[in-house]
Amino acid sequence: MVNAAPYQLDPQIADLLVAVVGDEHALRSQEERDNYRDPFWNIEDRTYDSSLVLFPHSTEQIQAIVRIANEHGVPLWTSSQGRNNGYGGPSPRVRGSVLISLREMNRVLEINEELAYAVVEPGVSWFELREALDRAGHEDLWFSIPDLGWGSVIGNSLDNGMTYAPYGSDFQKICGLEVVLADGEILRTGLGAQPGNDSWHLYTRGYGPVLDQLFFQSNYGIVTRAGIWLMRRPEAFAPLFLTIPRHEQLAQAIDIFRELRLDGVVRGVPSIQNLVTMSAQFDETRDMYLRADAAMSDEKLNELGDSTGLGRWGARTALWGDRVVVDHHLERIRTAWEAIEGGRVISDRIFARDEWGEITKFVDKVQAGIPNMDIIQATPANVGHIAFAPVLPLKGDTVVESIDMIRDVIVDAVGLNHVCALYFPNDRTCVAVNSITFDVTDEELFRNSYTTMKKLVVEAGKRGFTEYRAHVDLMDLVSDQLSFNDHAYRRFVEKIKDAVDPKGILAAGRHGVWPGSYRA
Repeated sequence: MVNAAPYQLDPQIADLLVAVVGDEHALRSQEERDNYRDPFWNIEDRTYDSSLVLFPHSTEQIQAIVRIANEHGVPLWTSSQGRNNGYGGPSPRVRGSVLISLREMNRVLEINEELAYAVVEPGVSWFELREALDRAGHEDLWFSIPDLGWGSVIGNSLDNGMTYAPYGSDFQKICGLEVVLADGEILRTGLGAQPGNDSWHLYTRGYGPVLDQLFFQSNYGIVTRAGIWLMRRPEAFAPLFLTIPRHEQLAQAIDIFRELRLDGVVRGVPSIQNLVTMSAQFDETRDMYLRADAAMSDEKLNELGDSTGLGRWGARTALWGDRVVVDHHLERIRTAWEAIEGGRVISDRIFARDEWGEITKFVDKVQAGIPNMDIIQATPANVGHIAFAPVLPLKGDTVVESIDMIRDVIVDAVGLNHVCALYFPNDRTCVAVNSITFDVTDEELFRNSYTTMKKLVVEAGKRGFTEYRAHVDLMDLVSDQLSFNDHAYRRFVEKIKDAVDPKGILAAGRHGVWPGSYRA
């Protein structure tokens, strides 16, 4: 039982906190703070509002804020860029928390060309890292990115966010963290525990227990810097689009991808998207689906898949490497895909190392690590979404059975098209991102969408699968599904929380981890 009553910030304590960063780096009024909440959450609902937003620009300022909060029992919630829209954005789980936005901590602290890594602060976006590399003359270095370039490199990683290139799988390539703990102390993980150790951002383990992943999806500290591994631009880059004409062929396509991954032919994080999802990436079909006011029948979707040439499902992936290797792997993919009747492998162009400036398509830019905002710039301002994203074994029949259940629940509950994208972050698992897209001004649909997602969390729990991340409104419910041995996992992470943050000031309730002061 959790008591997460709204927190009332004392004005005198607010003054102490603001004095750390200065008035020009703080937002006090509700009108100002409304720019730092999830834009996909209904504007009239204040459940997850902050009471104050602070913009520190140094680790020392974060230490000072944390010490004041610890002394006075002030709940804090941290966001890096706060662009995690649809999962809560920068909104805190406990209403009235003080939001620490790390957007102004946006320095690239180090670029190592020889060993291909960078060290960044949490406010560094994908755009800013790319710009820093270019300014320093490191155009040959690149990195794996998500669809939108405005988010935080560190923030996306700490929430287990996926990207698409070879370093996009499972936590990307974050190596070596600096963390401010709840008492204001600074911790460095891995080999950073030894002063002057030049392998801090090179070796992902260390000596003794590995601590880095304790700070992923947790509330044990505030990460203030991290190393990220970079890649050298390959000789050849081949973006690919593969069509799956009918829904009945999806399981077969998933199994083919699994074998190609296990054989090392496909790397990175490929995705398979249904027709509704793919449509958002093409100008000529976008409005047809985003503005659809009712779910389309299988017959209609088949007809549209045929007429557009997209198919019912389409796969997005790429090949990177020496030209001879890319050519060989492309032929392997074509041969494997011949098993899908009517399926096509589309490779419009193979880009040489010096031709990346000629990449213009949104999906190709993303797979080449070129940050952009193309997809959101083409989306109407009032369109929001909420997702249910379970992890599943990478077996075609299992995945299809699960997403068919999810589709039926969504269509029955809200009467809208099922938006679905399947991601393969490694050779053996699928993350199935199922979304409801809605008009954020339609309060009834907004409420119904969240109710539906909660229903899916419970139904999936009965079937033995659950999400890899969750909206703040769903975090406790997802945590409830992890019930093995009378919730042994929850009890263990609570013990850690109470040990490292005894007053429970850091991100109470994040991913269902509540400190003792909130537990009845």
